[in-house]
Amino acid sequence: MIAPTPNRIGFGDAGAQFNVYIANRPPMTEYASLQTVQPLDGGEIQAINQACGNGWRKVFNVYAKLLFALDKTQFGFSQQATSWQQYRDTLLLQAKSQTALLFSSPELNTALGTVHIITGRTYAKTLLDAGLPARFIWLNHEFAVDKYNRLLVCPYFDYRQLNNEKLVFLARMIKALDE
Repeated sequence: MIAPTPNRIGFGDAGAQFNVYIANRPPMTEYASLQTVQPLDGGEIQAINQACGNGWRKVFNVYAKLLFALDKTQFGFSQQATSWQQYRDTLLLQAKSQTALLFSSPELNTALGTVHIITGRTYAKTLLDAGLPARFIWLNHEFAVDKYNRLLVCPYFDYRQLNNEKLVFLARMIKALDE
């Protein structure tokens, strides 16, 4: 487990081993001044979906689907629920879930088992320009890896950008971090 750091801002487990970085946060008053990692409560994902629309529903759905696509010997997320939908609704981004959706820049470490994923090539380039100390190897125009920092870049968490085929590719990239 990663020690919580004060500069991390987002949803989920402050010491998560599975960290996804996204450029925007839900446009809701209760999250506008968020300055820490806040665990979500049971119905909070549904409340965000209702308030913010289809885009956020896709982010949460793709996140849960990715966790279920991971190698079960590397990560046990799919063993905690019977479906990705159940995982999303009962465990995703909650306290002690080992998952986080972060609106802050990655604070890289090489802790065993920790994964960092930046959603979107444009956001990754913005972070690099702002001083993110990553050394990406671009595998194609959408995916990159910095194996030393256990940091990946993938398309934005949306069904069209990160479809099922690309989701499986990302899961293989995550598996390769430990090979």
